[in-house]
Amino acid sequence: MANHSATKKDVRQATKRRDRNRYYGKTTRNAIRDLKTIEEQKAYDEKLPTIVSQIDKLAKRGIIHKNKAANLKSKLAKHVAVKQVVKKK
Repeated sequence: MANHSATKKDVRQATKRRDRNRYYGKTTRNAIRDLKTIEEQKAYDEKLPTIVSQIDKLAKRGIIHKNKAANLKSKLAKHVAVKQVVKKK
């Protein structure tokens, strides 16, 4: 355990940051999972921009890497496009 007051404070701050980052990451993962289970096209159009914005914020804050953010957004867009094609047939 930390002995210096500054080190103790650093541990407290790191714990807060870790908890906050876990919350944001988990919230975004849940939103992505929910988007993949949606059937209506209107819901896709409403939720996709919100989720993309969440992913961008995670990358900006350093919670996920910018390349991972790009991959997630690309896969989501591809998933939505495939669902649109299937619905049209």
